Amino acid sequence: MNSLRAGTAYWAMVFALGFVLGTVRVLWGAEAIGETAFILIELPVMLAASTLAARWLLRRFAIDTAGEALAMGALAFALLILAELALATGLSGMTAREWLMEAWQVPGIYGTLGQILFGLIPSLLIVARRATR
Repeated sequence: MNSLRAGTAYWAMVFALGFVLGTVRVLWGAEAIGETAFILIELPVMLAASTLAARWLLRRFAIDTAGEALAMGALAFALLILAELALATGLSGMTAREWLMEAWQVPGIYGTLGQILFGLIPSLLIVARRATR
């Protein structure tokens, strides 16, 4: 049960930051420096925030097994993909197929790979914690 609450909180915290940065990218950044360049700047910020959020939530919810951490990350990843799809189809008028195709082409592939890593970060932190003991 803790992994469900932690996964939901992890998604919400990181999605909130991503929503702000994505809005900046769409309204200003893509035009100013190009979408690919902005995504490559945004990606390390998002991964650093994801790591900080996951580290805090693993402690907060006392998640200490790789299985629980994987469940936390998988739920957060699933919620993120559903939210991204809802935003793409609801706000930009894309079809699900168009959104999926864009996610696997440059520059979308960078964001997709970052999202996959986002889902794995809780597990990676548990593995790293065990390796340092």
